[in-house]
Amino acid sequence: MILGATFAAAASVPWSLLAGALLGLLLLWAAGRLLDRLWWQPRRLERALRAQGLRGTSYRFLTGDLKDFARMNQEAWSRPLPLRCHDIAPRVAPFLCSNIREHGKTCMSWFGPIPKVTIVDPDLAKDVLSNKFGHFEKLKFRALFKLMSDGLANQDGEKWAKHRRILNPGFHLEKLKRMLPAFTACCEELVSRWADSLGSDGSCELDVWPELQNLTGDVISRTAFSSSYLEGRRIFQLQAEQAERVMKSFQKIVVPGYMLLPTENNRKMHRNNKEIETILRDLIWKRIQAMKEGESTKDDLLGLLLESSMRETGRSGQSGMAMTIEDVIEECKLFYFAGMETTSVLLTWTMVVLGMHPEWQDRAREEVLSLFGKNKPDLEGLSRLKTVTTILYEVLRLYPPATAFSRKTYKEMEIGGIVYPAGVIVELPVLMIHHDPDIWGSDVHEFKPDRFSEGISKASKDPGAFLPFGWGPRICIGQNFALLEAKIALCMILQRFEFELAPSYAHAPHTVVTVHPMHGAQVKLRAI
Repeated sequence: MILGATFAAAASVPWSLLAGALLGLLLLWAAGRLLDRLWWQPRRLERALRAQGLRGTSYRFLTGDLKDFARMNQEAWSRPLPLRCHDIAPRVAPFLCSNIREHGKTCMSWFGPIPKVTIVDPDLAKDVLSNKFGHFEKLKFRALFKLMSDGLANQDGEKWAKHRRILNPGFHLEKLKRMLPAFTACCEELVSRWADSLGSDGSCELDVWPELQNLTGDVISRTAFSSSYLEGRRIFQLQAEQAERVMKSFQKIVVPGYMLLPTENNRKMHRNNKEIETILRDLIWKRIQAMKEGESTKDDLLGLLLESSMRETGRSGQSGMAMTIEDVIEECKLFYFAGMETTSVLLTWTMVVLGMHPEWQDRAREEVLSLFGKNKPDLEGLSRLKTVTTILYEVLRLYPPATAFSRKTYKEMEIGGIVYPAGVIVELPVLMIHHDPDIWGSDVHEFKPDRFSEGISKASKDPGAFLPFGWGPRICIGQNFALLEAKIALCMILQRFEFELAPSYAHAPHTVVTVHPMHGAQVKLRAI
C-alpha cells in the first residue's frame, strides 16, 4: 500500500518539475566540477609543490599569471634592443626572466589554472625529453593548435610512433641528397631577384625577412609537393595569419569553452583552416588518383609519405593506407608551417647577426669561395664547411626558433628530487638554457662561433646544453633538412653579396610561435 501510494504521488508530480529538478542537479554537478578544476585542484597542486621547497608565483583564480605575462610582454616589446645586443631573453621572455631571477632556476608559475614548473637544467631537460622518467604527455590545446597542424609534433603514443615511422624515410640523408637541385634552384632564383634589384651603384636596401620566408616556402613546396612557391602561396599566407591568430587566442584558451565562442578571431581561424584543408585535400586526392592509375611516385615528401603509408599497411596485411586522408592533411600542414618557419627564422637571424659582425661575414665568405668559387654548392663541399656551420650553431644558440619545450605529467613522477603530481606542466626553456652563463661562461651573450669549433659537445660546460631542435625520440625530424637548406642559401648569398644592417633596422626579436624580427630585417646589399 505504502509503495503504491509513493508511485501514485510521483506520478502526480508534473514532468516539468522533475525535469527542472534534474536540470538543477546537473548544473550543480557541473558547477562543482568547474569549481574543483578552477580552484580546489590548483590549490591542492600548489600545496604539494610548495611543500617540497618549490618557489614561484601564487595561483590567482582562472587567469593565473596570464595578465602579468601579457603586460610584461607589452612593456618589453615597446623598446628595441641596442644593436649587437644578443641578450634577447629579457625582451623575448620577460615574465620568465623575472620569475627565474626572483625564485630560482627551478620555479613555479601558472598557465591559467595549470601549474607550470620551469626547469633550467640541461641534464634534467634531456631526461624529460628522452622520457627517462616515464612517458609525459605533449602539452596540447588540440582545439586551438589543430587550426595550425595536428600532425606529428602534436601527437602521442602509438599514433605518434606510427606516423614517425612512416615519415622517417623522407628525411634520410639519401633522400635529402635528391632534394639538393630543388634547394639550389630556389636559392638561385632568390639571389638573381636580388641582383636585379640593385641600383646603379651596385647596392640596394631590402627587408630580407619576407624574402627568406618566400625562399623557404618555395623550397618546401618543391620538395614536399613538387610545385612552385606561387602554387603554394595561398597556403603560406593562410598559415602565417593562423600563427598570428593562434598566439592572440593562446592566453584565452584557459577560459572553458573559449574556442567554441563565435568571436571574430575564432571564426576567421576556422575559415582559414577550412580553406587550407580544401587545397591540401584536392592536392592529395589528385596524387593518390595518379598513383592508382600507375603513375610513378614522385620523389617528394608527399609521394614518400603516401608510399610509406601504403608500405606500412602492406606489412600489417591490410589494404588501403596506414594513415587516413585527414592524417595526411595534418602532416602536410605541418610540412608547410615547420618547413618554412624554422629555416626562414634561422636564415633571417643569421643575416642580421652577420650584418652586426662583418668580420665573421668575411670569414664565412672566404671559406665558401675557397670551397665552391662562384659555382653552386655540392654535398661534399657542404659537409666540409666549418666556419659556416659554427656560425649557424651560434645563431641557433642565441636565437633558437622555439624558445621552450613543454610536457605535462599524466601521473605522479619524480624529476630531480621533486615529486610532480599529475596535471603539472614541465617547461624546458631552451632560450634560458642557451643564455645561462653558468653553462656557457661569462661571454654567453657574445656572438662567438668559435665556441663550436670542436663540436657541439665541447661548446659548453654541459655537453647536452644545445637544444635548438629538442632532444630524444621526439627530436625535430626535419633538423637535417633545415640545416642543409640554410647552408646552401647562406653560401649562395655570400657568393654574390656583402651586406650590412640598414639604418632603418630596429633590433626587436619577439615570439610569434617562433622568434621573429618584430619590425622586419632591413639590410643593405652590395654586389661583389
